[in-house]
Amino acid sequence: MNKPGKRKLQLSLHTKIILLIGIVVISSLLVTNVLISRDIASQTKDSLSEKVTDIGRIVANSVIVIEGLTGKRDQAEIQTFSNRIKDLTNVTFVVVLDMNLIRKSHPIPSRVGQSFLDREDANASLSGKEYISIAVGVLGEALRVFTPVYDYNGKQIGVVTVGIALDDVGKAVKQSRSVIYLSMILGIVIGIIGALLLARHIKKILFGLEPFAIAKVLEEQNAMLQSVREGVIAVDREGIITLVNSEARRLLQLADSSEEIVGKCASDHMWILEETLRTGKAQLDEHYSINGISLVINCVPVVVDDQVVGVVATFRDKTEIQQLVEQITGIQLYADALRAKSHEFKNKLHVIQGMIHMGYYDQLNEYIKQISIQHQKEIGFIVRRIKSSVFAGFLLGKISDAREDDVELILNEESYLAETEDSELIHSLITIVGNLINNAMEASIQAEVKKVELKIEQTEEQILIELTDSGQGIPPTFRREIFVKGFSTKGENRGLGLYFVTQHVDKWKGEIAIHSVEGKGTSFVIALPYKMKDEYDD
Repeated sequence: MNKPGKRKLQLSLHTKIILLIGIVVISSLLVTNVLISRDIASQTKDSLSEKVTDIGRIVANSVIVIEGLTGKRDQAEIQTFSNRIKDLTNVTFVVVLDMNLIRKSHPIPSRVGQSFLDREDANASLSGKEYISIAVGVLGEALRVFTPVYDYNGKQIGVVTVGIALDDVGKAVKQSRSVIYLSMILGIVIGIIGALLLARHIKKILFGLEPFAIAKVLEEQNAMLQSVREGVIAVDREGIITLVNSEARRLLQLADSSEEIVGKCASDHMWILEETLRTGKAQLDEHYSINGISLVINCVPVVVDDQVVGVVATFRDKTEIQQLVEQITGIQLYADALRAKSHEFKNKLHVIQGMIHMGYYDQLNEYIKQISIQHQKEIGFIVRRIKSSVFAGFLLGKISDAREDDVELILNEESYLAETEDSELIHSLITIVGNLINNAMEASIQAEVKKVELKIEQTEEQILIELTDSGQGIPPTFRREIFVKGFSTKGENRGLGLYFVTQHVDKWKGEIAIHSVEGKGTSFVIALPYKMKDEYDD
């Protein structure tokens, strides 16, 4: 019987971190207990020496001490000042002595006025010498500094001694320096090697990111995926769906597909995902249908090291995209009309301003009358023939726009359009007529006679729109292609106007026809169903 192979121990990140922390902590504790040496005591002594020296110099140069020792202040102030310095600096004592080594301050008030206990240690300070000593005094063993005090004339008038109590440093180190150094090196080596190896391993696994950064990135990515307006589905290299965001779930529910698809095979739900995974080729702006719901989908392969490891698909409801495009198109047409009116109005203002400046008041009066008559005639005619105020305003804007380009845009005298209750139909009319007028103006602008004529006829159930230009006409070879999305003879990023026209005509189940003669012009004829508003409605 074969023995089962010995499984390699796989430690989790959590376990590895615990092991590292355990090694560091244990090593630190061992080294801390062992490495109490004279070097540490020496460093501590040096630090304390600097501290008491600085405090002693500050006290020796204070006005209160100098004037107190020279009799200009009450000596009781020295006691108060010294105790305050002691409390603020956390030293054991601050004692001020006169030249007879009589205490002027002391932490124990009863000692004030008495002679300094260790006069032999203090005698050297009476000759102006500053030094540090370690000795046993009234308050126990202390590290103390003696600092001479001078008056304003440079004469020594006393001594300040500042001290800090010391523990028994003789217990600091009991092992030899070689053992201390060996332990120190061992602890450092263990810590460095362990930290480097583990850090390198973790960095490799986490692509150089720290755990908190990974958590933040995941949170942000999930929030973004759930907030975008596009449906998002991800597939791994095995063709298994691994991610579906909330918008994708909503669209799938609209298609009567409420089944949870995460973990399921992509080919059972969206064959286009499986195809992209198999071919490794992106599929952009493809029209895809699920149970009658039309989607616009983009499938992009995920490539790592030249290998396809998955597919990401984004998609939106085709109807929603069309509505958005229609809104943008309508807004653009309105904006163009307003811009043309604004430009025309500014030109007329410039003429009026010039006439006023030149003093041509009679000519100005006649010019204003002509403008008023033309304006009233133009507006009055359109308002009488076009009952939809929105569409009438749109036509007035397009007429101004054409006039700005030196193109004559004429509304046929027989035209008529009754008001309708369907505002969406008016929006479609604006898109259809607006795009046709734009194309007609571009075609006529190079002609000798720059003329575009619009005729709108209405019956009880439909309207007939006829638009004729004076351009060069459309070659027979292009007449089938002009309605294809993106087709244009005018360069890139064009060819959408007539495509939108056909989209709206199809939307209302209308018909479109074209008649063109090369060198003479083109006519578009469009028939649409049209329901008039009941004239008795309020």
